[in-house]
Amino acid sequence: MTASPDMRPVLPAADRIDILRLARTTGVGPINFARLMTQYGSAGTALAALPDRMRQAGRREDPVIPTVSRMSDELERLEKLGGKMLVRGDADYPLLLSCIPDAPPVLFTLGDIRKLSMRSVGIVGARNASAAGIRMAESLSAEIAHSGLCVISGLARGIDSASHAAALHTGLTVAAIAGGLDHVYPHENASLQQQIAERGCLVTEALLGTAPQARHFPRRNRLIAGISLGCLIIEATIGSGTLITADLAQSYNRELLVVPGSPLDPRSRGGNQLLKTGQATLTENIVDILQALPSALPPREAAPWQRSSAHSPPLTGFSEPSIAWGNPVSENWVEPDLAQKTVCSLLSVTPVAVDEVVRRCQFSVSVVLATLAELELGGVVEFVPGGRVALLPN
Repeated sequence: MTASPDMRPVLPAADRIDILRLARTTGVGPINFARLMTQYGSAGTALAALPDRMRQAGRREDPVIPTVSRMSDELERLEKLGGKMLVRGDADYPLLLSCIPDAPPVLFTLGDIRKLSMRSVGIVGARNASAAGIRMAESLSAEIAHSGLCVISGLARGIDSASHAAALHTGLTVAAIAGGLDHVYPHENASLQQQIAERGCLVTEALLGTAPQARHFPRRNRLIAGISLGCLIIEATIGSGTLITADLAQSYNRELLVVPGSPLDPRSRGGNQLLKTGQATLTENIVDILQALPSALPPREAAPWQRSSAHSPPLTGFSEPSIAWGNPVSENWVEPDLAQKTVCSLLSVTPVAVDEVVRRCQFSVSVVLATLAELELGGVVEFVPGGRVALLPN
C-alpha cells in the first residue's frame, strides 16, 4: 500500500467498497459505523457479522446490505463524473469534520478537496432574504475570501447563493448539498453549482442519482457546521432551518456569529434571539469575524478505529469495554434489558439530545451510547445530526 502525505496508509479498493457498503446499510449511522469498525477492525468483517448482530439487537428482518457490484458501479460513475469518495480517516477527509462525534463515514466530492480542510466560515440565512441581507452576505463573503478563508454554505436561494457567488472569484467556496453530485437544486443555481465544482468544491453524503428531500437537509447542515470554524447567520426566522445549523454549530463547539437585523422584520428574529441570549457574537464587519475565530486549525487525528490499539470483541451486553462515540472506554457492566427499557422510556419521535438522555437516566455516557447503538441496529431509534436521537415512527 502507498502512503498519504501524513503517512497514513491508503485503503485498498476492496476495503473502500466494503466501507461504502457498511455505511449504506440501514441501521448503521455514523455512531454505529465507528462502533462496528472499532469492534471488528474492518468493514468486511463487520458486514459478515452484521445480520447476526442486528437479530441479537431485535431487528426482525435481515439488513439490506448493498452488493459489491452495486457499490463498485457507484464508484465507477463517480469517477467518470470527476468526483472522489472520501472516507473518514483519509488524509484528505475534511479536517474539522473529522473531529465531530457523528462525522459521516463517507463523503462524495467534486472539485478541489483541499478547500474542505481550510480555515472556513459557514454562512447561512434566509431563502427569502431582504435586499439588505443579500448585500451584507455579498460584502462579508467577499471579505472573508479575500482574507484567505473559505466560505461554505448550502447553495440554497437567498443568502447561501449570494455568499457563494461573492467568494467565487477567489475559488474559496464550498457548497454542501443535500442531493447527489449529479442533481442541481434549486434549478436556477445550475450555473453557480457548475462554477463551484470547477473553482471551489461540492460535497455531499448522498449517492449519485439522489434527489434532495427534506430528510437530507439536516445532513447537509451538519456538513456546513462541521467543516467550518464558525457559522455566520444573516437573517433567520424563529424555527427556521438556519437555526438548525446554528444548533449544530453550537453542539460542535463552533463559533456562532449573527448579523443583527430590524426587530420589525420576522427574518431577523431568530438571529436577534441568539444575540439576546448571549449565544452568538454580534457581527457587523470582517474584523468581528476574524477576531471571533480561532487563529489555527487543530492537528489531524486518526479515525476512532484507527486509534484503537486492539480491536474490541463484539458486544452482547453493555459491559467492559463499551464504545463511546467510537472510542474504547472502561465501563462497569449494566444489564442490557434494564438499560434499553430505561433509555426507551425517555425517547419519542421528537429528537432529544443524547446528553439529556444521559442526565435523566443517570447511566454513564458510554452505556447510553452503547444502548442507543444497539437500538439503532435493532431498528428502534435513529441518530439525528448534532448528537440527538429519536424513536423511529414504527
